[in-house]
Amino acid sequence: MQEALVDFTQSLPLWLQWAGVMLAAAIPFIESYFGTLIGVVAGVPLPITLLAAILGNLISMLIFVFVASAARAKVLARRGTDQQTEPSARRAKVKRMFDRFGVPGVSLLGQAVLPSQITSGMMVSFGASRNAVIFWQVISIIVWALIFGLIGMGGIALFR
Repeated sequence: MQEALVDFTQSLPLWLQWAGVMLAAAIPFIESYFGTLIGVVAGVPLPITLLAAILGNLISMLIFVFVASAARAKVLARRGTDQQTEPSARRAKVKRMFDRFGVPGVSLLGQAVLPSQITSGMMVSFGASRNAVIFWQVISIIVWALIFGLIGMGGIALFR
């Protein structure tokens, strides 16, 4: 799939290749880190690649956060604040992990396991502050993009 995204990005006119990187980075599991690699391999200049990958990932993550926040508000309003339901075993396990690592830990480390869109939506559904989730996800998306941008540039330099 990544090869197809690289081909797609390279097929675009030079002045529009940043849009291919941005679209790729908006896809869950591709994210800013693989989006950055796609841009580097496609030959898009690193600063443009980083900016496009980060923006693509941020836009899709924000959509997930706002949808999860609105859904949580509707569920809580419908259920009422006085009713407590027992969470499923799986949800309880994920909640314990969230309680252990918090928003910063899940944001920074969670992308190694799940896309930022999913982790951010889950954190908001657990009741984490939407603004805190957005803040830490922005930091995480930037850090992961920078790391993979450097890895991509190093890999290309190694094989030239």
